[in-house]
Amino acid sequence: MIQRIQSIYLVLAVCAVALCFMFPVAVFEASGDGVDTRVVSQLYLVPRVDSAEVDVLRQVEQGEPIITMPQRGAAVTWPLAAVAALVGLLALISIFLFKNRTVQVRVVACAFLLNVGYLFVIFIGLVDRYSDKVTRIGSMVQAPWVETTFSVATWAAAASLLLLFLAQRAIKRDEARVRAADRLR
Repeated sequence: MIQRIQSIYLVLAVCAVALCFMFPVAVFEASGDGVDTRVVSQLYLVPRVDSAEVDVLRQVEQGEPIITMPQRGAAVTWPLAAVAALVGLLALISIFLFKNRTVQVRVVACAFLLNVGYLFVIFIGLVDRYSDKVTRIGSMVQAPWVETTFSVATWAAAASLLLLFLAQRAIKRDEARVRAADRLR
């Protein structure tokens, strides 16, 4: 089971999906020309508990140089977290389907498609919408430019997409070898 290359790819894909829950998806920093105040926020799949205690308006009124914007209420990421967990679960399940390669290919293909949708929503929808919220807070302190830096979680999801593709290709190649060997018998 583990000696096959597709199993290695699938284990690495599960590890990559696990990284998505440990690191932020993106880091946002709003700043402006000649302004000492910056707004910094991190977008996680699962919002951090300690971020609920931060009051942005109080930070703006006190003129703090770095305003930390909490994620709670700013972006709904629970559906994305569920999709990421499902991708990881499907990759994990497909490791143990090594005896039935046709089902294994279908499960990996399903995980691949879910991962494509997940990355599409991250890059197109969620980051843009969350960036707008950071821009609104930044405009309160004359820091209108938002710089978005994609973090480890985004690149780990992209790596899992590549690993799922490689696993699917290796499973298909394995199935072709078995069929060729059966034909020779």
